[in-house]
Order: sequence, then structure tokens, then C-alpha cells
Amino acid sequence: MELHGIHVPLVTPFTADGALALDALERLAHDSLEAGAAGLVALGTTGEPGSLTDAERDAVIEVCRRATDAHGALLTVGAGHGGTARTAEALTALDGRADAALVAVPAFVRPGAAGVLAHFRALAATSPLPLVIYHIPYRTGQPLGAAALLDLLALPGVAGIKYAPGGIDEETVALLAAEPRGVLAGDDLFLSPLLALGADGGVLASAHLETARFVALHRAWQDGDAALARKLGAELAALSRSAFAGPNPTALKALLHRAGRIPTPAVRLPLLAHDLGDDHDDHRDDQRDHGDDLAHV
Repeated sequence: MELHGIHVPLVTPFTADGALALDALERLAHDSLEAGAAGLVALGTTGEPGSLTDAERDAVIEVCRRATDAHGALLTVGAGHGGTARTAEALTALDGRADAALVAVPAFVRPGAAGVLAHFRALAATSPLPLVIYHIPYRTGQPLGAAALLDLLALPGVAGIKYAPGGIDEETVALLAAEPRGVLAGDDLFLSPLLALGADGGVLASAHLETARFVALHRAWQDGDAALARKLGAELAALSRSAFAGPNPTALKALLHRAGRIPTPAVRLPLLAHDLGDDHDDHRDDQRDHGDDLAHV
């Protein structure tokens, strides 16, 4: 399986009484794919999976699966726990329900690079789905250098890495200089420079907004149109800052609700709903300048 392009990790919309708003989720899924997204991610961090019941998680997967099947796109589903055995069970439960599984480096336990490699080697040996490793050390507490990430990418059964180290440093340069396949940017703000260095795409919560322009940014770097890519990259970085003005996905949900795309901005505890206030006036003005209507992208 080749990973490339823009993948949207969908929020989980809620109704005013706190239930799943599956109709809104379905619209978001189709809107994203019609705008050119290469795939969707269900039950990633943006989807608040830890606050959902088993039945709710199943319903989210089913809605996303129908949408990706209709568009011939990839569905990746978040799975994983701190322990290898429980993660393996979660992967087995996804058999036939997704195209790939997004599995974070084990959080909090900090097993070291060798332990992370052993963890994913064991998972890849039994998983019915290709794995997309989620490297996000500022959440997991486990840093990994370029050499360790290249070892992970070389494992049979690993399709790629969602790469979210929180910045760009010499390890980033070393990783992408090796020209691995399947590196997807996971820090929205750094999408454009990572694409310039050779990343294959991104998994980006802010791509709910102006999906087509994120797709155009990816295409511009692929086509070697650096001038257009730099322009789009700067504009979309500002959008990403707006989408992450609060803990993910609180500000994003507020923006989607204001655009009329989800029925409420509600999140579940321990998250608290985000008040857009005046902080996003500049973003709203910027959208008018670009002629973009967030309700239709």
C-alpha cells in the first residue's frame, strides 16, 4: 500500500443532547473526499476516541467506510494501547473494516528505540492491516531519531509514518534525505516545509477547512511549482494556527460549527468547548480575501 496525498482525520460531531451526529460526520467525510483528499482517518486523536463507547466507535468506522468505498479512497482507523498484546487485539478487530491502522508509539512507558521496534515488529507480524506508525514524541514521551524511524519503515507490514515531532531539525533532514516512502506530515503547521523536503503527504486536522487548497499545496510541491507552494504554504499555516488555537479538536470544532458544517462545537470531557471570541477575526477576514466559503470546502 502506498501512502500519499492529504488525509483528513475526522472530528466526531455531537448533537445538542450529546449524541453522535452521524449525518454531519457523513457530510464531512464526503466533502473531504470530493475536495480531493486521498483518504480519511477515523478515531484519530481529532476524533476523541477515548470519549466514545464501543458502539459509537463502530458507528464512526461504518460511516467513514461507506464514504471511502464510494470514493475509492483509503480509510485508516486509529488503534492501539500502551501494551503490545492489547494493541494486537485491537488490530485484529479491524480486519475487513479499514485499509490501514494508525498506531501511536506507546505513550508514557518510554520503552526506548529498541522497545518501540520490537513492539511494531510484533504487531506487524500478526496485523491483518498495514500499519501507519504515529510518531508524536511530545505526547508519547518517546523521542526517536532518523535511524530508528527508518528501521520502523523497513518493517514488513508498515506502510508509513505519521510524522509529528513538533518541529524540523537535523533528524528530520536526515530522515527525508534517505527518501523513504510513506512519510506523512502530522504537524499541520510544518506541512509545506516537510513536503519540500520530500514527505509524501500529510494527516492534517486543519485540512477539514479548505481541503482543496491543502490538496493543491501537495500537488504544487509534487509538480515542482515552488512559487505557488510557498504562497499556499504560508496561507495554510495561518489557517492551521487558527485550528489549533485550543486543544485539538476544540478550536477546529468551533470553526466547523461557525461554518454550519457540524451542529454543535461540543466536545466531551476532559476537553472543554472553545470560544472563538475575537481571536479568529483575522482568519475570517482572510477567508473573504481569498473568496473561500468554509461551509463548502
